[in-house]
Amino acid sequence: MTPLQDLDLKQLEAFAAVISAGSVTAAAKALDRSQPAVSRLIQDLEQSLGYPLFIRNGPRIHPTSEALQLHQYVQKALLSLQQIRLRAQEIGSQQHRPLHIAATPALAAGLLPLALASLSLQNKVQIISESAEHTAHAVISGEADIALCSLPLEHHAVELHWIGQSRCAVALPQDDPLAAQEQVTLSDLAGRRLIAPWNPLRLRGRFEKALKKLKTPLHETIETNSSANILSCVRAGLGVAILEPVTAWGMPLAGVIIRPLEEEIPYFFGVITPQGRPLSSAAQSLVSALAAAAATLLPGFQQLPAAEHPRVMRLINQDS
Repeated sequence: MTPLQDLDLKQLEAFAAVISAGSVTAAAKALDRSQPAVSRLIQDLEQSLGYPLFIRNGPRIHPTSEALQLHQYVQKALLSLQQIRLRAQEIGSQQHRPLHIAATPALAAGLLPLALASLSLQNKVQIISESAEHTAHAVISGEADIALCSLPLEHHAVELHWIGQSRCAVALPQDDPLAAQEQVTLSDLAGRRLIAPWNPLRLRGRFEKALKKLKTPLHETIETNSSANILSCVRAGLGVAILEPVTAWGMPLAGVIIRPLEEEIPYFFGVITPQGRPLSSAAQSLVSALAAAAATLLPGFQQLPAAEHPRVMRLINQDS
């Protein structure tokens, strides 16, 4: 076994390409190398690691469990290296630095485009759509210049610029009898199948507690980690959904009717940047544009100062 400090970048690139492409032939084409050269790089990497990465079955290969575990780290390292290359080129040519934005999927799709459309950005924009936890980490690690994320947002390494508050809404199939109402109550949802986000630690836990207080029984739940999946399930008639307002009002889908929820279940989100790092003019403009876009998009939107975070967290914890 070769010492691990001798791992070669070309070996890692070949490994990642084979995983992504599904075969050595396709990986060789993507890397503009010969198939024997890619095969040799993989063999050398396996020798360095001391364990097989692929199971060979004639012309077909399948990644081992070790390969799949390793791939997530190799992929991140190669992406980071690519970012270094791009930043080095931009510094040398004095180009506008790309604006790196991280956001949860709902905020990335429902609010961010509206804010970006209001700006005359000369910068290249890169959007990272991740879970709330990973979105905050993207700012902490310096991967993102600015992020939009649901609360909580407590970390010493981030600066919270403002907190947004708006009420949750209900998504219904267009032919649902409740669609004829101006607004929907939690009691109206009794006995209905609920399409819900799977994470009980954020919004779902809060509306489930509200339903229990009203003793509103629901049918079995369909769970998903995607707002788009929730809307698609509602459109297919699989159930109804209590949605955070950004998805409800910012991602209209034909066949789905959005109605205000009579009971107030507030949704909180915030805009954060790295603590202590000077903001670019593009990031500063986006902080303001996001607030303006939220005020336009979300009914009853309130922009709260960052100092309100402790009070908001007490409210969230009380409702959870």
